[in-house]
Amino acid sequence: MNILIIGGAGFLGANLVRRCLREPADTVTVLDSLEPQLRAATGNLHDVWDRIRFVRGSMADEPLIADIVQGQDIIFNCAAQTSHPLSLQDPLFDAEINCLGNLKLLEAVRLMNKNAVVVYTSSSTVIGKAVEETVDETHGEKPLDIYSANKGVAEKYYRIYNRVYDMKTIVLRFANLYGPYGKGYPEFGFVNYFISLALNDQEIKVFGSGGQTRNVMYVEDAVDVLYLAAGEERLIGDIFFAVHDEQHTVSDIAHEIVRVFGKGRITAVEWPDERKRIEVDSVRISAARLRQITGWRARYSLEEGLRKTMEITERKKQ
Repeated sequence: MNILIIGGAGFLGANLVRRCLREPADTVTVLDSLEPQLRAATGNLHDVWDRIRFVRGSMADEPLIADIVQGQDIIFNCAAQTSHPLSLQDPLFDAEINCLGNLKLLEAVRLMNKNAVVVYTSSSTVIGKAVEETVDETHGEKPLDIYSANKGVAEKYYRIYNRVYDMKTIVLRFANLYGPYGKGYPEFGFVNYFISLALNDQEIKVFGSGGQTRNVMYVEDAVDVLYLAAGEERLIGDIFFAVHDEQHTVSDIAHEIVRVFGKGRITAVEWPDERKRIEVDSVRISAARLRQITGWRARYSLEEGLRKTMEITERKKQ
């Protein structure tokens, strides 16, 4: 199969590239803007560079997108501005990528390659604060920041293009992914940031008590379900949570990282005002609907995922 991974130099995309390359019959093209604000880097692809076609460019480049989607069997869109704080600081930049970029991609596929399967990676934060004990796809949406609002809008684009134009779109919502090639910056996901601090034997600051629960998932489980979803016709046209069954508190996640990596230290600090305003508090998400259709279930426990992250990170240094 011919596979296009948009945002393939980022965290999720770089891991997805490696998953696709495990299939000998797959040909992989990576498109990435390498936008400095998004912290993607070709270094994430250094060991697979000679096995992929890399194109530098963005979804804003309509002629490029129209050209590159042609001949592709599967298109994974992992490109996004994923920082919640940055979306509030520069909402227009966020909208250009997370809204307008998706519309341009969908239009290009509609006009140039309507038979391609298009899989969009969304976020659990589109729901805002949970109002039910367990969150599933029937939960309402009241996002707390611009990033989450725009991801929710993009989800609707994909559903509309399926219903109006019969395009083969699938949306998967992920929550708190972690693993190798992660971005060690606080604005791009707290688990990978905590891991980066531990690797450098630095202080891990937990806001408040850290008692809020989170679904967290090792990135290899995420790319496995992405690859599975692309071949599952029963998922076309809909939106699904793709999360681990396990939940942990933020404090427990921090302590497990320190224990597994054998470095770092934890301190509790007061909530910064901006982060407190967009905090979703405790969330328990269910992937039961996706599991019922596909049989998929995340394989790695938190400890197992952290150990694999440590092993791969250490191997990259050699």
